[in-house]
Amino acid sequence: MAKVAIPANTSVLLLDIEGTTTPITFVKDILFPFIKDNVHEYLSAHWEEDECKQDVQLLKKQPPKLSCWTRSALTREGTARTTVRLNELQKSAISAEEDSRQHRAGPVHSLSQTAHTDEEKAIQEVVDNVLWQMASDRKTTALKQLQGHMWRSAYSTGKIKGEVYDDVVPAITRWRQEGLKVYIYSSGSVEAQKLLFGYSVKGNLLELFDGHFDTNIGAKVESQSYRRIAERIRCSTEEIMFLTDVTREAKAAEEAGLNVAVIVRPGNVELTEEEKSHYKLITSFSDLVLRGPA
Repeated sequence: MAKVAIPANTSVLLLDIEGTTTPITFVKDILFPFIKDNVHEYLSAHWEEDECKQDVQLLKKQPPKLSCWTRSALTREGTARTTVRLNELQKSAISAEEDSRQHRAGPVHSLSQTAHTDEEKAIQEVVDNVLWQMASDRKTTALKQLQGHMWRSAYSTGKIKGEVYDDVVPAITRWRQEGLKVYIYSSGSVEAQKLLFGYSVKGNLLELFDGHFDTNIGAKVESQSYRRIAERIRCSTEEIMFLTDVTREAKAAEEAGLNVAVIVRPGNVELTEEEKSHYKLITSFSDLVLRGPA
């Protein structure tokens, strides 16, 4: 694949994570299965701790339980969407409001508001809720908060290490030496981003980044989100180059005035011929050349 020039007016590289700096399989095959396999053990170990109690209370605040028919429909929807855009479905830390907009079928399976005298039953009810939400591809704030706390524990104890493509660190190091700033923008929470890069297979990489953004700044498929990022880091949108594997995100960024390159990695969703002809394509960060004309 041909080299792509970073425009000469670029001062900021804005990077997606899943499918861009990190294999999508890391989320699909490691992070999510870890939650499913360990949520019962985690809750049992931390049940009486304040943080865990707050996580459970937030889960209990979710709206009323859906009917079996609606839950089944959501599960089917999630399966179909996974087939179409697996990488988009791996994004985490989306608000309950956005979750509702995505599914448009109603609220999530809820927990009982009545306190259990049997601790094991109470824990199992939370486990069932978490597993149902994950199976239905829900992205509620409550679920993401609990997942984030579980991942933090796993990273800090060495049970999980963040995966980063081999070309990422040398490229970012080179960009920074050239005076470019590097930011992360992911649907995963800022905390989750820092865990991935802070406890990576290549060591603590946090010093490589000038800052992090998540969906608190806005959805990645909305152009206004990219304008807000430009305002936050005090530069024009034309000075930012965005790297992502998701063309809906690329489209939104382009509409905001950013330069965009779409990265094609193993396991990423295949692009259409129209997308291939429209976007600048790279297969590695090393395909980006410093610097070309704007």
